[in-house]
Amino acid sequence: MDISSLIQKNNTKIIFVILDGIGGLPVNGKTELETAIKPNLDALARDSACGLHIPVAHGITPGSGPGHFGVFGYDPLKYEIGRGVLEALGVGIELEKTDVALRCNYATLKNGIITDRRAGRIPTEKNIELTGKLSEEIKEIDGVKIILKPGKEHRFCLVMRFPKKISEKEAMVTDTDPQKEGKEPSEPLPLTEEADEVAKISKKFIERAQEVLKNEEKANYILLRGFSAMPDILSFEQKYGLKACSIAVYPMYRGITKLLGMKAVPVEGDIKEEVEILKKIYIDYDFIFLHVKKIDSFGEDGNFEGKVKKIEEFDMYLPEILSLKHDVLVITGDHSTPCVLKAHSWHPVPLLINSPYVLGRTVNAFTERECLKGELGIIPATSIMSLVLANSLRLRKFGA
Repeated sequence: MDISSLIQKNNTKIIFVILDGIGGLPVNGKTELETAIKPNLDALARDSACGLHIPVAHGITPGSGPGHFGVFGYDPLKYEIGRGVLEALGVGIELEKTDVALRCNYATLKNGIITDRRAGRIPTEKNIELTGKLSEEIKEIDGVKIILKPGKEHRFCLVMRFPKKISEKEAMVTDTDPQKEGKEPSEPLPLTEEADEVAKISKKFIERAQEVLKNEEKANYILLRGFSAMPDILSFEQKYGLKACSIAVYPMYRGITKLLGMKAVPVEGDIKEEVEILKKIYIDYDFIFLHVKKIDSFGEDGNFEGKVKKIEEFDMYLPEILSLKHDVLVITGDHSTPCVLKAHSWHPVPLLINSPYVLGRTVNAFTERECLKGELGIIPATSIMSLVLANSLRLRKFGA
């Protein structure tokens, strides 16, 4: 149901933490969460409402965009927003209605085969150097302005600025990333008749970029992903009446929140730096979203020990978050990333909601199996924000 008519404002404070890719599957009988030593998270879970959420639908594996839109209460099946737009906003590009935005990877190509989709996760400094070189060499293609900006490690952003307004149908082009090493890169193919021009410009950009990068040992090729144009979407404050901000290191996640009208606070570093910023800005906002990325990165790399250690690192900083005396604290993920799959998965995601108005004492730890016993049960991700607003006393009674 639409809860907008029930929303009421007050001074409550909400902290919403996404541990990206937190859900897992057993290795030697235990998941990453079950293996991690995390006394603070487990103690908090015991005093919280716990459960599991379904990011999109049963059996559907979500990307990061749909995963985040779901937990923020935007139906990902309705708001299918390309990662290119999110990435561009995240790195600070002010998008226009004439733009097509893409999320790109530097990659390694040998004898026409992709041997590393992430170019060995080149250092960000090398990315900055290469993106600068591409920007100098490729400024325009057939009257279309080319805008490039580096991201983290192997990622960078491409915006194609056309002389006319671009519809979402015109941006519907297939990714060139084959998703696995040992395959040829795919061609950018139009998915609609209207997308033919964007596909042609993309192909020319790839060819010119390959020429510029031909002498690079690792980052000698580029993969284009997430073709998208700017959508029309209701802002977070319009939807929930919350003055909101986000703390996220990686550009795509800043992009998601900027698209929803949140203030994206610049931050470098990792969990420690994010928590320090949280403490500084906490007083200024009703809703603060804090995103922890590397848990997902270790999951995608199949690094079980690394994912466990990153969970334990977050646990170490949790008392600093708790010291802020929140009214509602949410800890969950946007999706599961089991190390055994080395990829996002369809599995339900652990969820914790802490407030003075929960039953609590139904679980003993913050793990997949324990959360299954919690008072929330298994719910759609789109229901989380209603529960957050209820626990912050921001929803009036429905009906007489």
